[in-house]
Amino acid sequence: MTFPAIPHEREISGVAPFRRNDAPTPVALPTVDDRDTIVGESDALRYVMFRVDQVAATDATVLLSGETGTGKELLARAIHRRSSRRTRPLVVVNCAALPANLVESELFGRERGAFTGAHATQIGRFELAHRGTILLDEVGELPLELQPKLLRVLQEGQVERLGSPRTVDVDVRVIAATNRDLTEEVRAGRFRRDLYYRLNVFPITVPSLRDRREDLPQLVEHLVRRLSRTLNKHIDSIPAYVMQTLQAYDWPGNIRELENVLQRAITLSPGATLALGDAWMPSSQPTSAAAGVTLVEIEKRHIRTVLDT
Repeated sequence: MTFPAIPHEREISGVAPFRRNDAPTPVALPTVDDRDTIVGESDALRYVMFRVDQVAATDATVLLSGETGTGKELLARAIHRRSSRRTRPLVVVNCAALPANLVESELFGRERGAFTGAHATQIGRFELAHRGTILLDEVGELPLELQPKLLRVLQEGQVERLGSPRTVDVDVRVIAATNRDLTEEVRAGRFRRDLYYRLNVFPITVPSLRDRREDLPQLVEHLVRRLSRTLNKHIDSIPAYVMQTLQAYDWPGNIRELENVLQRAITLSPGATLALGDAWMPSSQPTSAAAGVTLVEIEKRHIRTVLDT
């Protein structure tokens, strides 16, 4: 099986690499906006992108599974950009963030007067995504009583606004994402079996950051470059011991946690060299290097080792 090649970042953007001792130059997949850049060249990521390329040109429903913070929304955007619907909207719905009493009207719309406080007709997210793509993020959080309505949309391509007797035809490509094990949710009676089968047409499992550790240096450099611009800072050097410290941590929050940590580190760095400090360290988290040893302690030990040699 041959995976797609990943072009060199400088061939894409002309951006010079960071100064880092004995480290490869970062690479990245080409995208229009570097906020949506998928960075890495590990076998795990290459396989995921191979699956993305397989399904993107079709209208098949995709189920993205993986831990929180692994970049499922980025992959959904990559699928949309590679599809024939790329010129139409990608509508993102976080099912976990919507209040339970508003989920139905947000997804399917409502007519004026459908319930107290409904002073105007509202177009639902599925109608907004007509001829485009809808991402149902955290679909495992969808209330059980609303799952039959979602099933009907997938089966019939029709929605009914709250308070309306009429159906509305919609042409929508559905991508669902979840950090839950939906098969376990089905066994527990919290998720409909028939809906699971409708969503699980083309499953893609997104690897955790600890399962593709070799991508971390490239991710760090990419994020530092982007976040430095956002924070109006100039960081052009990452010491080897800083990178080793970051690589020793398990990152239970995955890329999202890494991004937050780097944002704090950039803010606290006094010069052009990335510095780590106790103020931002996730000191309560154990690392893979030794249970109970914090990221702060690993960094201190490494600095002492370097100074003693």
